[in-house]
Amino acid sequence: MRTLEEVQATLEIAKLKEEDLLSTVHCLSFGDNVSSSDYCLMELDETLCKLIEAGESLVIRGDKDERAVLCSSDKTYDLKIADTSNLLLLVPGCRTPDQLADDQDSTHVEHTQIWGFCNSYWELRKQRPKLKKLKKLLMENPYEGPAIRGQEENTENRYTMEDLLERIQASEEELKTHLETIHACPIDGYWRVLDFDYEMKLLGHVAQLVDSESWSFNKVPLHTSLEELAPLEPREMIEHCLNCYGKRYAESGEVFYALHEDSVCRGLALMLLQNAVKFNLKEFQDVWQQSVPEGMSTRLEQLKGVALVDRTSRPETISLLRVEDLPEDTVERFNHLFSLREKWTEDDITPYIQDLCGEKQTTGALLTKYARSSMQNGVKVFNSRRPVAT
Repeated sequence: MRTLEEVQATLEIAKLKEEDLLSTVHCLSFGDNVSSSDYCLMELDETLCKLIEAGESLVIRGDKDERAVLCSSDKTYDLKIADTSNLLLLVPGCRTPDQLADDQDSTHVEHTQIWGFCNSYWELRKQRPKLKKLKKLLMENPYEGPAIRGQEENTENRYTMEDLLERIQASEEELKTHLETIHACPIDGYWRVLDFDYEMKLLGHVAQLVDSESWSFNKVPLHTSLEELAPLEPREMIEHCLNCYGKRYAESGEVFYALHEDSVCRGLALMLLQNAVKFNLKEFQDVWQQSVPEGMSTRLEQLKGVALVDRTSRPETISLLRVEDLPEDTVERFNHLFSLREKWTEDDITPYIQDLCGEKQTTGALLTKYARSSMQNGVKVFNSRRPVAT
């Protein structure tokens, strides 16, 4: 331990005037068995600091074969190691100059022990949650409706919310939002996604009931719907279908649903396109309009991100292409899209890259970085910057 006399001698050698310095001198020393592997440092922004100070938790998520991410309750961050040329010392209780009261009459020494040291730290960058794996896990055992009498239900590959939080690299809020997006629901304590055919069967029952009762699709009574369809399907599944494709509201003490025109039309279009490689566009539009409840209007804009129209073929065609089936990685996404079609208009490609945009990033910026533009028959089109294997 250094004495005050030794400190003063050091100041003299360094040609520093004692009166120009604060009266408190910190003398640092390493504790026993101090190692750089004892601690990891993480740089937090002001928002995350306030969360920690408020007693909330940050969680690191990722399987062994995945790059780790850090999650708050509602956001996901990429973790990256940043090296520094300066040695970072961990000194608990050490006070910075602004924390020191310079009210000492004379210089005095405070001995402080170093608990650890690092030459790198974890840097955080906000990123999109990695949710593609969620649907993949739930599709291992999709819900196909109640088990037929005498038939046992498959109880393998079922996941609780805790299981999903362990496996999916997303915050809890982002995970719950996506479960709602893919029309998943809790059944017997497990989160299940409905088998597509079963979901369409439920939607078909609702659509037929609306037509047969001549209801407005903006005022579908919950109680009557459950009573009418209960002999066909479980009540909770009918209500789940109404929640997926409509908005719940109350009027005069009774619960109603206003069906979302775009959601219903999109769902029925998916049912028509599901088993067809390509569909004659004109024929598809005629059949599609006939399949929706009376009063609803079908429009191709409703199919952005789920179906692709080919205006260059004769006759014009439409085929299934869902953004949720595309790669999550940006480079892989663009490569896949350009393998499907050499040149894209901005209107056609935008629904398939919109979800790749980071905070304050636009689809235009993505296209500038990953595609090359040119004019074709007076229309701007985009193609790959590099050769793509087809």
